[in-house]
Amino acid sequence: MKNTYQDLIEQTFHFPQNGFEVIENELYFNKIPLMDIIKQYGTPLKLTYLPKISEQINHAKTMFKVAMAKVNYEGKYTYCYCTKSSHFSFILEEVLKNDAHIETSSAYDIEIIKDLYANKKITKDHIIISNGFKREPYLNGVVNLIKDGFNIVPILDNKRELDFYISNAKKNSKINIGIRIASEEEPSFEFYTSRLGIRHKDIKEFYKTKIKPLENVNLKMLHFFINTGIKDTTYYWTELLKALNIYCELKTICPELEGLNIGGGLPFKNSLGFEFEYEYMIEEIVAQIKEYCNSKGVKEPNIYTEFGSYTVAESGVNIYSIVDVKEQNDTEMWYMIDNSFITTLPDAWAINQRYILLAINHWKEPFQRANLGGMTCDSLDYYNSEAHVNQIFLPQIKNSSEEPLYIAFFNTGAYQESLGGYGGIKHCLIPSPKHVVIDKDSTGDYTTKLFSKEQSAKSMLKILGY
Repeated sequence: MKNTYQDLIEQTFHFPQNGFEVIENELYFNKIPLMDIIKQYGTPLKLTYLPKISEQINHAKTMFKVAMAKVNYEGKYTYCYCTKSSHFSFILEEVLKNDAHIETSSAYDIEIIKDLYANKKITKDHIIISNGFKREPYLNGVVNLIKDGFNIVPILDNKRELDFYISNAKKNSKINIGIRIASEEEPSFEFYTSRLGIRHKDIKEFYKTKIKPLENVNLKMLHFFINTGIKDTTYYWTELLKALNIYCELKTICPELEGLNIGGGLPFKNSLGFEFEYEYMIEEIVAQIKEYCNSKGVKEPNIYTEFGSYTVAESGVNIYSIVDVKEQNDTEMWYMIDNSFITTLPDAWAINQRYILLAINHWKEPFQRANLGGMTCDSLDYYNSEAHVNQIFLPQIKNSSEEPLYIAFFNTGAYQESLGGYGGIKHCLIPSPKHVVIDKDSTGDYTTKLFSKEQSAKSMLKILGY
């Protein structure tokens, strides 16, 4: 009878698969021996594998290029990265190696833009799309970039935002703007219409009365995004057609309008059994945009995307040790990790986000059902199901004298550090783990660099005023 952990994985999924293989009873991630990384740095540990970021960007750009060629699409495609998914410098530097552009969402993002420019990571030709509800510090940052000649397109989230740019930019400054369309939320959502953007029925009149009379302001882009992301659902296609209808109506009276920003929302892989028809979805989006615009006698727009999670999620890995096994009753076996899900994987705790979970060693051991518990005193600090099944299985731990069991959560590279308060104060004062950046050298071998040590008690006490 086949009852080892490796048998379980191989019988449940197509395995090995891209990025994952087992060699001599140990898991390798993109050809990297994870046990070697653990022996060098210990656990808990956060990894960022930079080459995956470039791979994702170029994959998307290729899919859009192919989709546009199939339908003879006349517009251009521009890949933007939304910085809020991960603000780390090494992430932005890797993104910018791939002819990608930037989407911002806060005042401090503008400071990142200034730093990137000062260090020659970007030029003033890079497109900067500024989204979000903007308070005065953010508005001032946008205006300063306009004055300095950056290629920045602030996306109006409300009508009053335009007044600030008119009042504070130089009178002869050319101001290119976009408008975010307030999309209708999914029928099961608590609200009917998104709080973000300007209502459908107000956009055309707002353009005619407020924007068109201004000689130095050009409406260049419409921004469309729905919270559930890009999915093959009636809801998604309906909202896309609504956005296209507004675009075509505006284009007839606003010749300078040339861009449709379809936002982010391209999903990342959250299970070894994950299936998403990326090529089909992108081809269908491009084809529908072209078909609808042509039916209205309007030239198809340049397409912009702001992929964040898709760009960086699959570059991230969280590694933990199982430090104790607690059998709490006849059916519940608890594997205790050496950190916390609440602090290092907040999405798993807050929105029930699932990730790829695999053991790193002991693949020849029998498997058993387990619950994973974090180190905080919160009863919700646990992980006990995967995307494909409402439970998890891991190798059995026979005794404390053998090599500890190490486990890893994969594709954790988006949002988790910012949501978890990287370098700050966390629940039960659980420290941020070590963070190691992995890259490839000129020969194709992997290299590692310690980006940050495990957070110290001294740093936390300083924040707390001790």
